[in-house]
Amino acid sequence: MNDHPAHPPVTPPTRERLVGAAVRRSEDRRFVTGRGRYVADVVDPAHGHAVVVRSAAAHARLARLDTAAARRAPGVLAVLTVADLGELGSPIPIRIGPLPGFDRYLQWPLARDRVRYVGEPLALVVAEDRHAAEDAAERVSVDYEPLEAVVDPHDAAADRVLIHEASGTNIATRYRVSRGDPDAAFASAAYTRRETFRCQRHSGVPLETRGLVATWDATLEKLTVLGATKVTFFNRRALARMLRLDEASIELIEVDVGGSFGVRGEFYPEDLLIPLAAIKLGRPVKWIEDRRESFLATNHSRQIECELEIAARADGTVLGLRGRLLADMGAYVRTNGGVVPAKAAQFLPGPYRIPHFACEVQAVITNKTPVGTYRGPGRFEANFFRERLLDLMASDLGLDPADVRLRNLITPAELPWTIGTLVPYEASGAYDGGDYAAALRRALEASDYARLAKDNGRLVDGKRRGIGIGCFVESSGAGPAETARIVVRGPGRVELYSGCASSGQGHETVLAQILADELAIPFEWITVLHGSTSFVAEGWGTYHSRAVVVGGSAVAAAAAALKSQLVALAAKRAGLDEAALECRGGDVYRRDGVGERPVLTLATSAPVEAVGKFTTTALTYTYGAHVAHVAVDPETGATDVLRFVTVEDVGRAINPALVHGQALGSAVQGLSGAFLEELVYDDTGQLLTGTLADYALPTAADFPSIESITLEDAPSTSNPLGAKGAGEGGIVATGAAAANAVAAALAGTGVVVRELPLSARNLARWMADAQR
Repeated sequence: MNDHPAHPPVTPPTRERLVGAAVRRSEDRRFVTGRGRYVADVVDPAHGHAVVVRSAAAHARLARLDTAAARRAPGVLAVLTVADLGELGSPIPIRIGPLPGFDRYLQWPLARDRVRYVGEPLALVVAEDRHAAEDAAERVSVDYEPLEAVVDPHDAAADRVLIHEASGTNIATRYRVSRGDPDAAFASAAYTRRETFRCQRHSGVPLETRGLVATWDATLEKLTVLGATKVTFFNRRALARMLRLDEASIELIEVDVGGSFGVRGEFYPEDLLIPLAAIKLGRPVKWIEDRRESFLATNHSRQIECELEIAARADGTVLGLRGRLLADMGAYVRTNGGVVPAKAAQFLPGPYRIPHFACEVQAVITNKTPVGTYRGPGRFEANFFRERLLDLMASDLGLDPADVRLRNLITPAELPWTIGTLVPYEASGAYDGGDYAAALRRALEASDYARLAKDNGRLVDGKRRGIGIGCFVESSGAGPAETARIVVRGPGRVELYSGCASSGQGHETVLAQILADELAIPFEWITVLHGSTSFVAEGWGTYHSRAVVVGGSAVAAAAAALKSQLVALAAKRAGLDEAALECRGGDVYRRDGVGERPVLTLATSAPVEAVGKFTTTALTYTYGAHVAHVAVDPETGATDVLRFVTVEDVGRAINPALVHGQALGSAVQGLSGAFLEELVYDDTGQLLTGTLADYALPTAADFPSIESITLEDAPSTSNPLGAKGAGEGGIVATGAAAANAVAAALAGTGVVVRELPLSARNLARWMADAQR
C-alpha cells in the first residue's frame, strides 16, 4: 500500500522527476511577499464605483422604484434599473444540470415587477467613489406590495402560494431514478428501517468576497472584465449573448482569488451589471461585494431533506435502498441547474454493493437566496443520509458499524461497478478501480477504532465519548475537454497557458511539475499562466476537481504535440527523415544512436509553440473513509473533536503536499458544516445569520487534530496521469462521520441524530427532549 501521512515540502529538483514529489508551491512567494493581485488591489482614479441596491423584502410586488433622488446625489454617475437594460434584458442561462422546465425559474439580472428573495438586485448605482455610491443607494425609494413569503420547502411543494405565478407550480423539477427492483428487495427483506434526515442550508465563505472591474474601449470596441471566474469561457459566452456583443470583443481575466469552493466564479447578476455600466458610462467600473451582501447574494447550498429506507438481511447485508429527496433551490434556478439534488440522488448508494435502488427527486422554489454548488455538492448530503442509516441499522441488528460496512463495500473484483443512469442529464457511468475496504481498514487502524469504540457512550472526564465512521466514493474530473498551450521563448523561458482557472489550489506548481517531467526540463524554466480568455482558444474551467485530471492531461497532450514539432524541426534542419529521429524529453536524437549529442535541443528550438487538448467522457472516482472521535458535554451539548482521520485514494498524487493541504482544508470545512454553520431564515424570509457575528465559522483551535492519509493504490485508467480529483474527498464524509460519532457518544440517551448541524444548541435540545 502506497500512502502518505505527511509530506514536508521540498525545493524543486532541477532535472529529477517531479510528478509525485512534494514540490513547494511556486506561487506562494508572490503571496507571502505581498505581490498578490486581487480585484480590490486594482486601483485606478478613473474607476467609477458601483453599489447594488437590493430588495429588503423576500416576496413582494414592486409598486414603485424611484431613483430620482439617487441620481441627484453628489458624485453619482449613473443609476441603472431594469428599464435601462432595454433589448439587452435576458435571464441568466444554466451552465450545467439543465432539466425540463427550469427555464421558467431563471433569474434576470435586475428584478422586474416582483422580488423573490431578500438581496435580489433592484438597481445599480455608480458614483465617483464608494462612499458616494453607498449614500446614493440609500436614496433609492422602493414601495413594496407585500406577498406571503414561502420559506419552508414543504409549504413550497404544496403550491398554496406561487412564487413564479406563470409557472403554475413551485416544484421546479420532479423525477425518479432507479436500478434493479427495489420493491422486490424490500418485500423479501428480513429487516427494513425508514428515517428522515435533514442537511441544513450553509455554503462556502471565502476570505475574499466577489468583485469585478470592467473596462470598455469604445475605439477598439473591446470589453475587459477582471474578477474571479472558475468558468471563464462560459461566462464570456453568457456575457456576450446578454450584451449582444461578439465573443472575440470580450476578454475575461481572472486575477488572484481568495478562495472559491464552488460558490464564486459562476455567472451572477453583477457579472452583467458591472460591464453594462462600464459600456454605458464609457469609463471603468469597479464593484466589491461587502460581507453582508455575500451572505445575501452569493449562492447558498446544501439544504436537502431525505426520507431514506433500507432493506437488509439479518446479517447486515444490504439488499435495497429507497429515497425521497426534497431540495430547496431558493428563489431561482441559477447556473448550476439541478446538479446538487441530482448528485445527492446519484451518490445515495455510495461505495456499497446495493443492487436495488430508487430515488424520487423533488426540487422546489422558495423565497430564499438561490442555491449553487459548494465543495462536494450533493455528495456531502448523500453521505450523511446513508451513513447515518447504516449505523442505525447496525445498532438495530446488534452489529458493529465497521463490520456492516466491510460486509457491503464493493470489492476490487466487482469493479468497474456500473452506476446506471441515475442523473437525468448525464450518461450512465461506472466506478473505476480501487479497494474500498482497504481504505476503510486503513482509517480504522489509524484512528485506533477498535479500542476507542469500547468507550462509545461512556463518560470520560465528564464527557461522553463516541467514534464514528463515514465511507465515500465521489466523482471528479468532469469533461468534456481542456486545453493547454506551450510557448518556448528561448533558453530557460517556457510558458504554459491553461484553460483552467485557479482559486488557490496550486495549479501553477502542479501543472509545471507535469510539464517539467514531460519535457525533461528544469521546473524553474516554466511560467504557468491561466485565467484569461486570451491565453487559449477554449477552456472549460475549474470545478468538480478537474484541473489536474483534465487540465493536467491537456498539458501532457500539449507536450506531446510540442515533441512532434521538435522532431519535424530537427529533421528539416538536419536534412533527415522524421522517422529517423526521436524526442527524449525536450531534445531530439537520432534513433540509430549515431552521435551522443542531440540533433536539436529545446533551448535552441525557440520560438516554437504547441497546443494540446484532452477530451474525455469518463469521470474518475475518488474513494475513502473518515473516522471522527468526539467528546460531548452532556450538560451543554458542546462537542470536542478529539481526532479526525481522513483516508482518500487519489489514484496518483502529482504533488502529495498539495493533496495533503486540500484534504486538511476540506476536512475543516466539512467539520464546520457539521457542527457550526447554518443559514437561518425567519418565517418572513429574512436572513438571520447574515454577518460573521451570527454565522459561526471555525478558528484554528476548533478542529486541531486532523490526520490526512493519501493512498495511490488505484490509478485512473481514463487519463494519462492516472490522477483522480483530490479537492473534495476530504469534505464529503465529514458530516457522516461526525454525526455517527456524536450518535455513538449519545448512545443510551434516547437521542437519534437525524439532522445537521450538530451544534451545542441542537444537541442540548435533543438531549432535553429525549429526557421528557
